[in-house]
Amino acid sequence: MTGGIEGPAGRPGRPGGPDHPSVALDVAAIEAVNVAFYDAVERGDLAALSDLWLDGEDADSVSCVHPGWPLIRGRSSVLRAYALIMANTEYIQYFITDTEIRVAGDTALLTCTENVLSGASEEEIAELTGEGNGSEDADELAEGLGGLLDAGGPEEAEGPGPLVGGMAVATTVLRRTDAGWRVWAHHGSPVMVGEDDEGDEPPVEPSGDSL
Repeated sequence: MTGGIEGPAGRPGRPGGPDHPSVALDVAAIEAVNVAFYDAVERGDLAALSDLWLDGEDADSVSCVHPGWPLIRGRSSVLRAYALIMANTEYIQYFITDTEIRVAGDTALLTCTENVLSGASEEEIAELTGEGNGSEDADELAEGLGGLLDAGGPEEAEGPGPLVGGMAVATTVLRRTDAGWRVWAHHGSPVMVGEDDEGDEPPVEPSGDSL
């Protein structure tokens, strides 16, 4: 994992460079938010996930793109979409690699690779990746969830189905707030993974549960 802080036009945002204690504290705090983010999704803990997203007067500027989905705008719509994903995923586990963090003042950019194991069925994966959804937005996709947000998350699944592997690259933008660093925007882009880079087999489409 690498990190650093820059100011306008690439000037250092704080003295001492990336090894300065204040820089290291920011990078560590941002990495902790990222770990908590994926942990909350793995556990299906919508309340914990909600705490990590930017709120207040900037809530309407929050945005998220899931692989295969249209852009989702607004904190409430983003959280409803996550509630739908968690309700339709029996099991999911993330192995996060290639994490890089850059901080510019009160804004941070984090990139990483999501290596995903998912227990969702093929039908659920097709739904979550947007097949057949057309241009439906998050509100329509989440219709029928009822009080899931108020309940704090989906019920725990009895057990995962066959595991499906996938990979995505994720970009997360965070803002510094009085409560700490909070997620402002998150974008997951699927990576086409082939069984053999030099073989004749076509690449395998990754699971749609990448976030």
